[in-house]
Amino acid sequence: MGNTRGSVRIVVAVVGVVVVAAYAALLAVNALVLDPLAAVPGQSLEQIYARVDVGNDVTQDVIGVVVVASIGVVLALTAAVVGLAARLPASVIAVLHLGVLAAGAVATFQSGFWLGMDVADSWPTDGGAHTIWAGVLYVTSLAALVAIPGVLFVTMVRTLGRQRRQQLAAE
Repeated sequence: MGNTRGSVRIVVAVVGVVVVAAYAALLAVNALVLDPLAAVPGQSLEQIYARVDVGNDVTQDVIGVVVVASIGVVLALTAAVVGLAARLPASVIAVLHLGVLAAGAVATFQSGFWLGMDVADSWPTDGGAHTIWAGVLYVTSLAALVAIPGVLFVTMVRTLGRQRRQQLAAE
C-alpha cells in the first residue's frame, strides 16, 4: 500500500492552493468587474472605466488589485511547497493555508479601495462595497480564522490520544 500520510499531505497542499486561488480570483473579479458594475447600474464596464480614466489611472487600479490577489496565490504555493518539502504534517499545511485565507480579509479591504474610490470620485456613488461578494470573502476569511484553532485542537487531541494508546501498549 502507498504512503497514506504523504498522500494526505499532498491533497491538503493542493486543495489549499486551489481554495486560495479561487479566493484570489473572486477578489479580483469582484474588485475589477462586479463591484464597479453594481456601483454604477446601467453603465457598461467600458463606460465606467473610461470615465474613471479621465481623472484617475485605471491601469494602476487594475495592477494594484492583480498584485494583491497574486500575493495570496504566491503565499499559498509557498506554503504548499515548503510544507511538502519539510514533510510538515497535513494539519500544519492546512493551518498555513487557512492563515493565508484569513489574511485575505486585509487584501479584500485593500483591493476595494483602488478602483472603488476612483469610481466613487467619478460617479455619484459611495466607495463602499456594492455586491455581496465582498461579504462572502470576509466571511470566508473569518471562517478560516476560526478554523485555525479548531484544526490545532483536533490535532492536539489526536496526538494525545495516540500517545496515550502507545503508553498503554508499552505497559
